[in-house]
Amino acid sequence: MTMDTKNGSGRTTGRGIGLAAVRGLALALVSLPGAVLCFCLSLVSIALIPIGVGIVTTPYALTGVRAFANSRRVLAAEWGGVRIPPAYRPLPEDANPWARTFGMLRDPATWRDLRWLPVDMTAGFVTALLPAVLLLYPLEGFALAIGLWRVFPDGYWYGFVPVTGQASAFGAAALGLVLLFLAHFLTPRLLGVHFRLTRAVLAGDQGELAERVRVLTETRRDAVDTSAAELRRIERDLHDGAQARLVAVGMDLGTIEALLDKDPARAKELIAQARRSSVEALTELRELVRGIHPPVLAERGLGDAVRALALRLPVATEVSVDLPGRAEAPVESAAYFAVSEVLTNAVKHSGADRIWVDVHRADGMLRATVTDNGKGGAVIGAGSGLAGVERRLGTFDGVLAVSSPAGGPTMVTMEIPCA
Repeated sequence: MTMDTKNGSGRTTGRGIGLAAVRGLALALVSLPGAVLCFCLSLVSIALIPIGVGIVTTPYALTGVRAFANSRRVLAAEWGGVRIPPAYRPLPEDANPWARTFGMLRDPATWRDLRWLPVDMTAGFVTALLPAVLLLYPLEGFALAIGLWRVFPDGYWYGFVPVTGQASAFGAAALGLVLLFLAHFLTPRLLGVHFRLTRAVLAGDQGELAERVRVLTETRRDAVDTSAAELRRIERDLHDGAQARLVAVGMDLGTIEALLDKDPARAKELIAQARRSSVEALTELRELVRGIHPPVLAERGLGDAVRALALRLPVATEVSVDLPGRAEAPVESAAYFAVSEVLTNAVKHSGADRIWVDVHRADGMLRATVTDNGKGGAVIGAGSGLAGVERRLGTFDGVLAVSSPAGGPTMVTMEIPCA
């Protein structure tokens, strides 16, 4: 039983070494031409800015550089467990070529990408290639030992061993065995060195901190604006709704007091009218409170609140909830109103006849996904309800992602950090 375990462990280790070597070789074959191409195109495009041509070409060249860098970020996370978060500044969707070009050039992340390209085509290429070399180069030493040295009548250098005969060929095989032994320990680590080198150049330090401060400033401003707009809405609803009805009830009560002895029949009519007005004012107050913080959300949590929301929709809606506990009240409130806004947009604009809502927690995030089978075409932009949802989530460091091809379906995913 012990022997089988060891053999299984050896097979697992062998697969890990081979996989690291293959991945490193693939990285080396891609990184060198890709980095050279991106670097040359970017330099030429930036150099052409003074004559106007670069104004048009530079955004495309830098977008290609970002795509190349982002692909390495993905591989670093998947193959090396090294996370390299991007920190690009957003650009307006309707920006003209001039604003797009200089907006990208003012972004510190752009210059980090450009500094990384020469590193990737040199040190990055070497660190990616070494795992494959450590695994494949010993095979040459073994081949020399079994007779390949005879092909080289003038001798052959294998590493630091001059191969001139069978004895020295065995020395080459011994060196190959040592290299293979080192490969057993170093091959996976060398691939990790490649990704850590990439992170050292691509990841920001003070620049990233400054970008973080900028994003927090924007989200704070959005939060203040949203709160002010919400207070104005509440004040307007109170003034035009419940307050006006309560004033009318007070006037009716004064009239009733005057008519109670003179015209009892008229007084009874006014009492019934005052009762209806008070009921309507109470209903409006309840609706207003529900718009501020729904009682079902406070009492029963986000899952039941979303289910109650779905029951009021005119479209068939399926809700799936997997929440192990309650989140903080502000987080639940933000998630609830974000889902509510997305559902309202789906009902109004998508033309869908079915909606699916999924709410769960994963990796420290509260994630809500709303999918409909409508016509698609939803975008995050100024004037759309999704832009407001994005601002609401941004206050909590949340993100909004939309997938809505023409013809549908539309999937809106919302994530909020949740302890």
